[in-house]
Amino acid sequence: MRLTRAGEYAVRIILYLSKQDAGAVSNRKQIARRMDIPDQFLSKIAQQLARSGFIEIVQGAKGGLRLVVSSERLTLLDVVEAVGGQIFLNDCLMRPDSCSRSNACAVHVVWEKARHQLRETLREATFAKLLKEDLCANPFVENETKNKPAG
Repeated sequence: MRLTRAGEYAVRIILYLSKQDAGAVSNRKQIARRMDIPDQFLSKIAQQLARSGFIEIVQGAKGGLRLVVSSERLTLLDVVEAVGGQIFLNDCLMRPDSCSRSNACAVHVVWEKARHQLRETLREATFAKLLKEDLCANPFVENETKNKPAG
């Protein structure tokens, strides 16, 4: 199993938005440039993320994207499955009736265990946790005043 390009870009969009001030609207072109996402692809993925209720698309001259779910609650699993559908490692997990051996197959049990562990790992990874550990988060901070000394 490999994460799709759409899934990767969706994660980048949410990482970027999670780093901004709460309620801030971020310019689409700036997100695309800083996160290395083609403009047209960003728009398509933003629509999927908006339909999932994770972001809001704000129209107008000062429009853009706004995160509407707390980065403490939003997980990698949420975002990856929002754009790619539920994670399955093979057909027998997705459609058990596609394989007559699913109920008795020892490999089926291993696939199910691996799927469960992968989903749990992605579920535990909130965007707030990721940002705390992200060494390359600074390049996409819009509000640089946070890092300036007082005075």
